[in-house]
Amino acid sequence: MKLTLYCSALLVLLITPQFSHGGNILVFPAEGSHWINMDILLQALHSRGHTLTVLRSTKSWYIKEHTSHYKSFTVPVERSINEESISKTVAKVLQFERGAIPLTSFLNNAVGLVGVFFEAHSSVCELVSAVLDDAALTKTLNESKFDLVLTDPCWGGGVIIAKYFNLPLVYNVRWLTPKEAHFAIAPSPLSYIPVTGSGNTDRMTFLQRVKNMILYLVTYIQNDVLAKQIYQPTCAKYLAPDYDFNQIKIDADIWLMRTDFVFDYPRPTMPNVVYIGGFQCKPAKPLPEHLEEFVQSSGEHGVVIMSLGTFINELPDDLANEIAAAFAELPQKVIWRYKGKRPSTLSNNTLVVDWMPQNDLLGHPKVKLFVAHGGTNGVQEAIYHGVPVVGLPLFFDQYDNLLRLQERGAAKILSITTVDKDDNFLKAIQEVLTDPSYRENMQRLSRLHRDQPVEPMDKALFWIEFVMRHKGAAHLKAQSYNMSWFTYHSVDVVLFLTAAVLLVLLTSFMFIRCLFRALCKRKVKRE
Repeated sequence: MKLTLYCSALLVLLITPQFSHGGNILVFPAEGSHWINMDILLQALHSRGHTLTVLRSTKSWYIKEHTSHYKSFTVPVERSINEESISKTVAKVLQFERGAIPLTSFLNNAVGLVGVFFEAHSSVCELVSAVLDDAALTKTLNESKFDLVLTDPCWGGGVIIAKYFNLPLVYNVRWLTPKEAHFAIAPSPLSYIPVTGSGNTDRMTFLQRVKNMILYLVTYIQNDVLAKQIYQPTCAKYLAPDYDFNQIKIDADIWLMRTDFVFDYPRPTMPNVVYIGGFQCKPAKPLPEHLEEFVQSSGEHGVVIMSLGTFINELPDDLANEIAAAFAELPQKVIWRYKGKRPSTLSNNTLVVDWMPQNDLLGHPKVKLFVAHGGTNGVQEAIYHGVPVVGLPLFFDQYDNLLRLQERGAAKILSITTVDKDDNFLKAIQEVLTDPSYRENMQRLSRLHRDQPVEPMDKALFWIEFVMRHKGAAHLKAQSYNMSWFTYHSVDVVLFLTAAVLLVLLTSFMFIRCLFRALCKRKVKRE
């Protein structure tokens, strides 16, 4: 009996989480698809006993005010990122892309959306001001004794909130304002690390490296202007005039990076970067009855699924009709997430839905192909379940995400400018369906992704709790974060050593010159 009690007690000690009491976490999230994966992380934290408080605006698009796994403070604002504004932007980009030549398309992606980005970031600063100007709310937040701030730094408000309340900071991150987060904290040689939007891989020709450098400079200038014009005034108002936003935004304790080196190219990294790519992926659950019946009706041919993500709910009528006509030519059944006008060429082999359980469908054995826009969430779910992809990228990082799969032989990319010409869409689908190498390559990536000693979600939870236990992770922060650019690159040392070498050379020259003159004078006297 005593042995049984002893073994039971030992088992309880082994399975009890290391963080024995629930933490108290303040969350400053981003909208859209970024909220989808943040919410999955919040649900996991809630299941481990942590208390979560989310800051949201009255115009919040995705973030619910009332839910079982977190409480929220809703702050009134005049502006916000909403579905209507995003849909208008997407429509404009789509129209531009379909009529653009490659060079203008590149320039549009690089600088054409700057105004849209600035407006979005301005609305984030408005939310920060609404929170910090509310004396009652700031008092409540102060009295809540939070353990840390969890935020997505694609919008820069969370870091200001964390510094204002003097709390440790954890990033759920891939983008840091307008650039890929690694460029802000890790050594990033442009000779083999492609800038997002360049369309380059890690093997670049000379001209591609020139393009990579130019785009990096454009992104750097854009980021600097954004920080100084949008975030720096808010930072100075609520923290102190000497606080530099560009400096404090890289001062997070832990960076939970939503990528891994199965998906991304190998590159230098830092001690406080934790890779959690695919953390939102999980084994498929049974489909709703009507979907399962439709999937099973596909027989041996299987199913193709199509979704163009959170922001793309409809397409121009002619493009939608061309896509529907291509689907009609397939022996496979098709499930298409689409909210636009019903295409006139739609066949009875295609089921159009407003929403679909994407992860569960990708995990179904009858799903043979995923037609996707190339968002990070969808690409990582495709890798996890080993489903090859036909990509239709539009903007942001979508082409670059799909390019990583195409380079590994697991996807085929179509341009939105040519997808409706010469049966390109149908040919691409048929190629990926009939060439077994696409599925084999994607399943190889899936095996690599799953072969980890610790699941990505467990890594994320451990490091969040680590920061709560130790009140930060200062020992993992490199001193490079506190250096000026010329100190970081040792420009002052190079100049000093150059000056020293020149001084030695000059001194040697003068000595030899004087010696030569002395010898010449002695020779003249003898003669």
